Amino acid sequence: MTIKTNFDAIIIGGGILGASTAYALAKMGMKNICLLERHSLSAGSTGRCGGGFRQQWSTEHNTRLAMASVKRLESIEEELDYKTELFQGGYLIISCTDAETAQFKKNIEMQRRLGLDVKAVTPEEAKKIVPYINADILQMACWCQTDGHVNPFLLTEGYANAARRLGCEIHLWTDVTSMMKKSNMFFVMTGNGETYQTPIVVNCAGPYARSIGAMLNVDIPVDPYRHEILVTEPVERLWNPMVISFSVGLYARQEMNGGIVMGMGDPNEPVGTYVGSSLHFMYEMSKRFTTLFPKLSCMRIVRQWAGLYEMTADAQPILGGTDEVENFYQATGFSGHGLMLAPEVAFQMAELITTGKTSLPIEELHVRRFRGKADFHREKSVV
Repeated sequence: MTIKTNFDAIIIGGGILGASTAYALAKMGMKNICLLERHSLSAGSTGRCGGGFRQQWSTEHNTRLAMASVKRLESIEEELDYKTELFQGGYLIISCTDAETAQFKKNIEMQRRLGLDVKAVTPEEAKKIVPYINADILQMACWCQTDGHVNPFLLTEGYANAARRLGCEIHLWTDVTSMMKKSNMFFVMTGNGETYQTPIVVNCAGPYARSIGAMLNVDIPVDPYRHEILVTEPVERLWNPMVISFSVGLYARQEMNGGIVMGMGDPNEPVGTYVGSSLHFMYEMSKRFTTLFPKLSCMRIVRQWAGLYEMTADAQPILGGTDEVENFYQATGFSGHGLMLAPEVAFQMAELITTGKTSLPIEELHVRRFRGKADFHREKSVV
C-alpha cells in the first residue's frame, strides 16, 4: 500500500506535545499535517509520567504557561469530546528547610502577581489537607486547589483523535532515521523506507530531541535522565492532592483506584535512555516516603517503572525555531513537565508557525539562550 508522504508540516514525536501540537495546528487551519511516531502514542515519557499538573513554579515562564494550560484543561473533555480522568485535587508543596521557605515565599509573591490563587499554609493547616503527613518536619507549605492530575494516555489519545477528525494523519511505528533540507524543503527518511517531504518540521521528540536536531547539524541541548516511579496496592481514600517535597525529594498522589503513585529524582543518575527499574529506587523511595508519611509504612508495592526526563540546563523548555535552519521548530526540553505545559505550549507553537508571533512571551525560551552561556536562571521547582 502506498502511503501519503507530502505534507505542509511534519511533527516528530507521538507523546503529549506531538499530539497536542498536531491538534492546535489543525484547529488554526493547517490541515495537511502528519505526526510521525516510532512506536505507539504515549510510548515514551508521556506514558511513564506521574500524570500531575501544577501551576506552582519559581520562574515566570513556567508559571504563565502552566496557568494557561490549566485553563485549557478545565474544558478539555468537552473540547476534545473525550474523557481524560481530569481531577483538580490540588497540589501541596511542602517546605522543610529555611532555604525552601524563603524561596517559596518569593514564588508565592510572583505567582499571585500573575493571578494564581495560591497561598502559604502552616504545618497544622497542611495536616488538615493531607492528614497522614508528618507535620513535625514541615516549616510551611504552598497550596493551590486548581492543580491536579490527569490520565496521560487518555489526554494524548483525545488530542490525537481530535487532530485526526480535523484531517491530520498519524503514522505510528515510523522511526525517523535521517533528515536533510534542500532549498525550502525537508526530506525526512524513516526506517520503513519512506521519504517524507515538508516545508516545516516540529521536533517534539522529547529525550530524543537532540538526536533529531543532529540530523540537521543543529545542537538541541537536551539530555535524558531516568526517573523512576512506583505504585502501591489500593487502599482507602487518604488524601486528594499531589504532595511534593523538593528537600526530601519526592512526589506522591493517590489514584482513583486507591493506589499511591510516587516518584523521586536521583542526582546521581547518569545521562542515558535506559528505562529499567532498580532495587536501589525501591529502597530509597520507601525510606523517603515513610519520612514524610510514617504511618503508611505497611503499604505493599505493586509495581515500579521508569521514564525519561529530558533536561535542559535551566530546567525550562526549548520553544521556537532555530537560527541555523529555517522552519525547524522545537517544543522540547520540558525537564519532566511536558504534560503540565503541553495544552498551552501547543497553541503557542501553532501561533508561531502559522502567524510568526505568539500571544504569550516565549522568545526567551528560544534555544539560542544556551549559546555561549554557562550561567542560567534555573527553574528551582523540580523533583
